[in-house]
Amino acid sequence: MKTLQIPLRIVFMLVCLIALGMSGRALQAQESATGTIQGTITDQGGHAVQNAAISAVAANQENHTAITNVEGKFTVSGLKPGTYAVQVSAPGFAVKEKGGVAVTAGQPSLISLALSLASVSEEVTVEAEADTSLASQLSPVKSVLDAGSARTEITSQYVNEFTSPVTDFADITQIAPGTVSWSSNGVGLGQSKIYFRGFVDDDYTMTWDGIPFEDANDPSHHSWAYVPAPAIGYVDFDRSPGTASDMGPANYGGSIHMFSPRLSDAQTFQGSESYGSFNTNEYLGEFNSGLFGGANPKAHFWFEGHHMTSDGYQTGNDQVRTAGSAKFTYKFSDKSYLSLIGTTVIVDSNTPDSDATRAQIAQFGDNYLLETNQYNADGTLNNMYYKYYNYHVPTNFEIITYTRELGHGWRLETKPYTYSYSNHQHFQNTQDSESASNLTATSALDKLNQYNRGGTITSVSSASRYGVFRTGFWYEYTPTYRYQIGSNPLTWVDSNEIKYIKFREHFDTNSVQPYAEYQLVAIPRWTITAGIKDAYYNMYLKQWASNKDAGPLTCSTTQTSATCRAFTTHDAGYNNWLPSVEANYRIHDNWSAYAQYGRGSIIPFSSVYDVSGAQVAVTPPPTVADTYQAGTVLKLNRLSMDADAFHIHFVNQYSSFTPQTGENKGFTYYYATPPSNTNGLEAEGNLALGSGLSLFLNGTFGRAKYEASSGKAATATAPAVGPAPSAWVALAPHDTESIGFTYQDKGFDLGFFNKRVGTRWEDDASGNHQTVPLDPFWMSNLFLNYTLHKGSKFDQSKIKLSLNNLFDNHNIVDISAANAASANDVLYTPSPSDTLELLPARSVMVTFQLGFSPKER
Repeated sequence: MKTLQIPLRIVFMLVCLIALGMSGRALQAQESATGTIQGTITDQGGHAVQNAAISAVAANQENHTAITNVEGKFTVSGLKPGTYAVQVSAPGFAVKEKGGVAVTAGQPSLISLALSLASVSEEVTVEAEADTSLASQLSPVKSVLDAGSARTEITSQYVNEFTSPVTDFADITQIAPGTVSWSSNGVGLGQSKIYFRGFVDDDYTMTWDGIPFEDANDPSHHSWAYVPAPAIGYVDFDRSPGTASDMGPANYGGSIHMFSPRLSDAQTFQGSESYGSFNTNEYLGEFNSGLFGGANPKAHFWFEGHHMTSDGYQTGNDQVRTAGSAKFTYKFSDKSYLSLIGTTVIVDSNTPDSDATRAQIAQFGDNYLLETNQYNADGTLNNMYYKYYNYHVPTNFEIITYTRELGHGWRLETKPYTYSYSNHQHFQNTQDSESASNLTATSALDKLNQYNRGGTITSVSSASRYGVFRTGFWYEYTPTYRYQIGSNPLTWVDSNEIKYIKFREHFDTNSVQPYAEYQLVAIPRWTITAGIKDAYYNMYLKQWASNKDAGPLTCSTTQTSATCRAFTTHDAGYNNWLPSVEANYRIHDNWSAYAQYGRGSIIPFSSVYDVSGAQVAVTPPPTVADTYQAGTVLKLNRLSMDADAFHIHFVNQYSSFTPQTGENKGFTYYYATPPSNTNGLEAEGNLALGSGLSLFLNGTFGRAKYEASSGKAATATAPAVGPAPSAWVALAPHDTESIGFTYQDKGFDLGFFNKRVGTRWEDDASGNHQTVPLDPFWMSNLFLNYTLHKGSKFDQSKIKLSLNNLFDNHNIVDISAANAASANDVLYTPSPSDTLELLPARSVMVTFQLGFSPKER
């Protein structure tokens, strides 16, 4: 582990913040009388809205809540004089916000607000925070009483106070029930993946402000790309296919909805530096304009930029990230609203294409990956030299959201967007020895995965006293270019001979998902939503001649890509009708129950066409999954909890196969596996113990197994599989358990979180299931912060201490087996050539943040 050294400038900042803290406490002593905000909430027709959640947020982000009564009336009391933003939410309605509400001592401020229709994502943006349950207010994650499926709301409080400053979305979602994620190079310092309910990374949808994003060749995600941590305000984790209006390529596994930060009406500046283990250093600056625009201000603007460098825990695995995010909102009127948001991220790292082997880790230590010596002891070039392994990944993401009330209960929302990804990687293709040079003019690979997406999600909705009707569509067009070509690791000059081109392809994908659904609210205490979606995709592939997998290979192996342009094409269309229905019953004002059925699909990855001669006899069908689940949400004053049970049936799920010998060695293929079934229980809750102290718990128990198989013969792209009993789905945990303690009071935030992941299995090198056992492991993180937010100009100045993997566990969390067992359910024999992923060592990080507001609060 790198030695942690605190520079002199950080010591100086610490002294300054302590002084600011003392001045803040002096200001805190100046108590004043309080006032109230009173009002009435109605729908578009003027009818009272009962049980609407009210949240009055002060300029220093202090939050006061209330719930409307049967007449739609509410009172928020105990407010210090000042300016507040009032937010309102209710089932089926969009969040309504009124800023600049002035509160004076001794008299009420009166407001009346009419709610308008919501998209599905908008329904969950406030209710979780505007909560009268003390336990729910203090909980790092929570559910919503109006949920129709198993959802976890990961709050902005948790993101800001109880994650590392260099976190990513994979690390943030660890707090949700059943999730499993890790980064062997350290938190936020590698490409982390998320697993839950037996789903791997490409089996669920991720969105940012309502827009799905994923790779073009398969719907997987990259935690270091697109959405940096400062652009994540909070997360809605829906572990279900959702309703018909949930858009995305792989909703059958669920949807992780990330939302950008909410913009306050007060102008603020923030600057911070975070420094810690593995020589990790991040500088961040943030500006929030507050509400601006003349005598009748209607606009907000927000910008953040940061630069991070790290040596990483693994040897030679350095990383540099530079990113920026911006958001602009403009309210034309109460009926028309515009939002613009975008990010750009540039990542450079020395990450290789493979993990360290069992033999390398045994010889050199748990953190071995690459080396910094260019030459071996005998003077030959060292093929493990870290500069022979380079990633360069620039991404950008832009979204325009326009909403318009059309009158007579109708509402339009449209979200045109674009995002781009260019993963250009150079890596030495042999990582198995340092004793002799394996470098040649074609021993490395020049690898490119580049695409640009453009599309829109547009919806029209209509409200009546009976409920809400929604219809709309998602359309997206994606051109993709990919190749892997033999290259010289000393010069990065590519070979142009056919035999050194591993593959080269271009494909276009069109995605269309029209839908219609109705949310019935006319039956007392019931909310029932039913709908149907048509998921249609078309993929047109053009694959040029290569050394093994594409095209009618009529070229000689001595010809070049310039003299031989043989290629083949594929034109594949996929279509599924996906119904959904969910019902929520409000047993009491603070207790609800729900049930849901939903169907989802995912189309085959482009790699199913990467077969010898590009011969695909039959277009493979999409994978389809049917999900049944039911659950309950309860919110008492000092206890909040939710629990659910689920059953998921998969048909035509695909698995991967990577031959370790022969002509196709090292190339990954995908093939259909037997159907599988996943059943489980999930629960989470928070207990308010008093004086700001809470106990948080969650746990899962499940069983994810393939159905018994009658076996099949080997092919060029899939192993032989004999008759087998049901076997465990790879990487699906048998159980998970989390426990956390939080203390939140008077500017102090203390959080301790421990997560245990139970027994899992991996497939072996021939694709046999339940052959590679993975032992349970656990992770513990500790966070301690002091934030100054008591009304001075230096609100939000902060000192933060983060400790990840507190007890320094080094468990093996994944194994890619180099050999095969004789059949399913027969344990493999460990090999020195197995590649391993381990938990990184304990890391410590200190953050000093200076916040400033030009106007004293």
